[in-house]
Amino acid sequence: MMKIQILELIEGAKQAEGLAVIIDVFRAFTTECYAFDRGALLCYPVGELEEAFALKKEDPSRILMGERGGAKVEGCDLGNSPWDAVNTDFDGKEMIHSTSAGTQGIVNAAKAGAQEILTGSLVNAKAVASYILAKRPDTVSIIAMGKAGIESVPEDLIAAHYIRALLKGEDFPLEEEIERLRYHGAEQFFDPALAHIFPREDYPLCVAADRFPFVLRVEQIKREEKEQLVIRRVDPPF
Repeated sequence: MMKIQILELIEGAKQAEGLAVIIDVFRAFTTECYAFDRGALLCYPVGELEEAFALKKEDPSRILMGERGGAKVEGCDLGNSPWDAVNTDFDGKEMIHSTSAGTQGIVNAAKAGAQEILTGSLVNAKAVASYILAKRPDTVSIIAMGKAGIESVPEDLIAAHYIRALLKGEDFPLEEEIERLRYHGAEQFFDPALAHIFPREDYPLCVAADRFPFVLRVEQIKREEKEQLVIRRVDPPF
């Protein structure tokens, strides 16, 4: 029987085992789904901004997305907004992504020795569950990354419990949970004072559950005699 555990935050990522799903709904892995849908070739998820800027310098055609505290990092092409991704041409381009939660989860799960790593969000949750059911791993670690990897947030837990319910063939009140989220967890998208960081247009894009049929899988490649994490799109059939 498949063992399914839900963990949280960076500490949870450090405990990842088996097939790990790193969840960041607001907004890292939602943004990446829209970027891949817009034609991105691959993504370099990096924890440190210094590495992100080095990868950009190596190839200026790469689209650099950087966020800290929700806000776009100075010198980056984009921040962490799915609305920006929808309105950017990623066709045939590589991207670099450094955020305060999602990409940190990938880096720490990889260090923990997870056998395989997927990213997860509401927009491709059903695809993630389908991929896992096809792979049939002994252990699944679903990690809700939260705010900056240190504070629990409802949207990531909703996605985590939804994926677990799909894996177990159980019902889950997704529509009700998303409706509650609008007023209990997503307020930043409707605060005019924060519109420059959290555009209102991001919210419906983040909660468009099961919009995409693909998963985003983390791989390790060899670059200049060292291991480099990359994310690639994997389409069904899985």
